[in-house]
Amino acid sequence: MSATVGRWRSWLWLALAAPTTIIFSLLGMALYAAPFQVRYAVITRWTRLAIWWLRVTCGIGFAVEGRENLPVEGAAVILAKHQSAWETMAFQLIFPPQVWVLKQELLRIPFFGWGLRMLEPIAIDRAAGRKAVVQLIRQGTERLQRGIWVVVFPEGTRVAPGERGKYLSGGAALAVSAKAPVVPVAHNAGLYWPREGGKHPGTIRVVIGPQIATEGRTPDEVNAEAEAWIENCMPHLLGEAPKHTEAA
Repeated sequence: MSATVGRWRSWLWLALAAPTTIIFSLLGMALYAAPFQVRYAVITRWTRLAIWWLRVTCGIGFAVEGRENLPVEGAAVILAKHQSAWETMAFQLIFPPQVWVLKQELLRIPFFGWGLRMLEPIAIDRAAGRKAVVQLIRQGTERLQRGIWVVVFPEGTRVAPGERGKYLSGGAALAVSAKAPVVPVAHNAGLYWPREGGKHPGTIRVVIGPQIATEGRTPDEVNAEAEAWIENCMPHLLGEAPKHTEAA
């Protein structure tokens, strides 16, 4: 598929995604006094719509392996690869109700950020250093105790397929402090929804790894085990993907 066609498909997806973002954001704010589970159920209807429309317009679907590795009871901390905007949406369809660790600037975006605030994310100042970790542990523990999962992208920002960022240990520190298991997740979303350029049709593969126990361990040990599992999984996910070519 040519780059031009890919961009047109992306614009077609956005033509529905953008206005419905405003609608669901306003709906979420109208429910600010409702319990989290109610707000989450309503607002994430947008996610289901967006992922469905992505398949219709751009031909992007997904497949999940390793669901049997998810904890049967209690909440967990997800440490995942971050390659595109796709996983920030699709994880809501794959995993139980969750909050995300994200940069606080996102909450200032009109409509999108306002609706996002209703989902109680852990919004941190990445320049705050140790204070940000303390905030993550405090707020993350509170969410986990309420049965809400916490999603952390340990590399801190989107990393292109085949590249590797530094894995920060804040998410692992939260899991150790809260005595919650870590669930490592690898995927190849960046091949089909890259940071720049159009979207490419295909099936995104998501692989859920075995739970990582945290009791009696240090954050660095837990973080290193999660990193090793994720990065060992990536070559297989990237190697079997089709090559995307652009028209001359």
